[in-house]
Amino acid sequence: MIDLAAVAAFALIALGMVLTPGPNMIYLISRSICQGPAAGLVSLGGVALGFLVYMLCAAFGITALVLAVPYAYDALRLAGAGYLLYLAWQAVRPGGRSPFQVRDLPPDGLGRLFLMGLLTNLLNPKIAVLYLSLLPQFVDPAKGSVLVQSLLLGSVQIAVSVTVNAAIALAAGSIAGFLTRRPAWFAVQRWLMGTVLAALAVRMAADARR
Repeated sequence: MIDLAAVAAFALIALGMVLTPGPNMIYLISRSICQGPAAGLVSLGGVALGFLVYMLCAAFGITALVLAVPYAYDALRLAGAGYLLYLAWQAVRPGGRSPFQVRDLPPDGLGRLFLMGLLTNLLNPKIAVLYLSLLPQFVDPAKGSVLVQSLLLGSVQIAVSVTVNAAIALAAGSIAGFLTRRPAWFAVQRWLMGTVLAALAVRMAADARR
């Protein structure tokens, strides 16, 4: 069976990634602020389904196929690093916006909220990088079934991400109000996010294939 230390380490990586801004966070915050926390939670249901799709794809062999081709792995790793650098620049560039700044979105029905959450996650490069280049590094064939280990790690990621995103969706309005009353915090938050993203990008780009 997989080591608990490996599970805990992967959980920390999942936590770090969910706390950095990306398409999922921006969409959920915007929807929660514009249409209320309930709309954000419905959208989160679609995001959770997207996580499940990625987990099943990784568990049933797509990850193994990518890792079997060194150039494909390197291309994915560098593309992921480049995407994180892009997000870092978006956070700190002049005129950049915080995910908690209010964005005007038209009201959507429950079905569209769920579908948009699903599509936002399926098209999210950060989640693809997590499942295709990070998760396999915590799977050890010597510890038992690769399928079981992949499903366990994927379930941990889903639990961490859904819990954090649900808290963000419920508190988005309060956080946005706090930041609006204290404009200096917008700059602090943006530069903090940008620094974390850039550090993750450099680490990912420098990591050699295991």
